[in-house]
Amino acid sequence: MLQKTLLLICIVCAIVLVGCSKSATSTNSPSATTANANKAATSTAPATTTAANTGQKIGVPECDEFIAAYDACVSSKVPEIARAQYKATIAQWRSSWSKLAENPKTKPTLAAACKQSAEQARASMKTYGCTF
Repeated sequence: MLQKTLLLICIVCAIVLVGCSKSATSTNSPSATTANANKAATSTAPATTTAANTGQKIGVPECDEFIAAYDACVSSKVPEIARAQYKATIAQWRSSWSKLAENPKTKPTLAAACKQSAEQARASMKTYGCTF
């Protein structure tokens, strides 16, 4: 039961990630760009608070490697306007996966969930030229 719940959580996170990446890349109108710029300006505060957590390790190599590669991609290739959304996703993954890694019952299934999230993110981040 717990494994199914963990898998469901990871799938939901991946769907949110894909949804955010499509909405960020499909808004090309000037008014949408202005709205996104305003949104990015108002959401930079959470991104700065999560910057202190960038060194935090999950304790599962698959998760740690994926988050590091994803963060490097977002920091270097995602436009500034959309970057805050991706940084928030990274913070959410790091927080939820850290909690799951602390539980001895869920930690063994976390590696598979991180691999699955990496595969889904790999496909969605190709639009930015990211390879990880």
